[in-house]
Amino acid sequence: MSVRTGLVVATALAAAVALAVPAAAAPAGGVRIGHSATREAMDAAVRDGVPGVTAQAKDAHGVWRATSGVGDLRTGTPRSTEDHYRVASITKTFVATVMLQLETDGELSLDDTVEKWLPGVVRGHGHDGRKVKLRQLLNHTSGIFNVTEDKTYVERYSTKDGFFKHRYDTLTPDDLVGYAMKNEPDFTPGTSWNYSNTNYVLAGMVIEKVTGHWFGDEIDARIIKPLGLGATSVPRTDPTMPRPSSRAYSKLARTTTGPTYDVTEWNPTLAYGGGNMISDSADLSRFYTELVRGSLLPKKQQKELMTTVDTGDADRRYGLGLTDVKLSCGVHVWGHGGDTKGTLAVALTTADGRHSLAFNFNGDWSGDSDAVIEAEFCGK
Repeated sequence: MSVRTGLVVATALAAAVALAVPAAAAPAGGVRIGHSATREAMDAAVRDGVPGVTAQAKDAHGVWRATSGVGDLRTGTPRSTEDHYRVASITKTFVATVMLQLETDGELSLDDTVEKWLPGVVRGHGHDGRKVKLRQLLNHTSGIFNVTEDKTYVERYSTKDGFFKHRYDTLTPDDLVGYAMKNEPDFTPGTSWNYSNTNYVLAGMVIEKVTGHWFGDEIDARIIKPLGLGATSVPRTDPTMPRPSSRAYSKLARTTTGPTYDVTEWNPTLAYGGGNMISDSADLSRFYTELVRGSLLPKKQQKELMTTVDTGDADRRYGLGLTDVKLSCGVHVWGHGGDTKGTLAVALTTADGRHSLAFNFNGDWSGDSDAVIEAEFCGK
């Protein structure tokens, strides 16, 4: 449920550079071979310890799909280009898009306070929802403590003993916010930036309060169905994965050594609006392409979506559920990354939507995701 990568408006020159990735002629069916640098970066991740990688890139030359490594350590079954996987914090872009659509409809304003919609929810140890705006939830300037860093939450759901005892627990969003409220805020709202999954738990709760519908149903009705994202879903409590999919693996520890555990199944309520969705590379590529092109939002909200704030990293800025990354070759790309137990997912595109990449590691302790991105967009 944490951010790992993402993407800003590219200049015409940057876009041209992004489209200049070497490519072979497209064979029948429009799927082409090539992307040797990307393929090598994927293979390097597997050599580094990632069980397997699945990826899709799309540009002016067509669609390229590839895998490396295995999807099941026990059977040795390779990964599939059609694998479903947990997308973790990529969920945040979907949530932010729905919030912006609700603003478009006049149902809320991003300048509303959290208190207006969720009275009394953000209170405790210095937290005060009266001082936090909805916009600050979406761009992580709220200062609200990150639930996944709470000591009790970590012990129950991120350590080996805790995970295998509690992974099928059903948590409410109030439960998740409650963990966060036991800690002091990171800073006064609007004065700094810190990534917090609690922000998007609260955003999901606001969507439900405004619409009267579960936030996942709003994502389904407003984004998944209109775009025809057939592999994308927002599970409620079902811990299983749709087929085809690979197993997901973790060390359930802060080290890269020690036993490897199969952590494929867990209750998605442990993540809620911060990272409970499932998708595949083709759907993620389509979603981000349509989003940056303005297909899902009018101009005013599109500008809000892509208005970024400083994250403390000169090469990464954050909009509303959307990251702007400047790559080593000067190309800017937009999107999001997500990692959670057993998975790391990345989806991004150039600002014109002409060159996109989405990929997944089915292990969470090794592998260089930035190298895959650099290989695809910079050719190195």
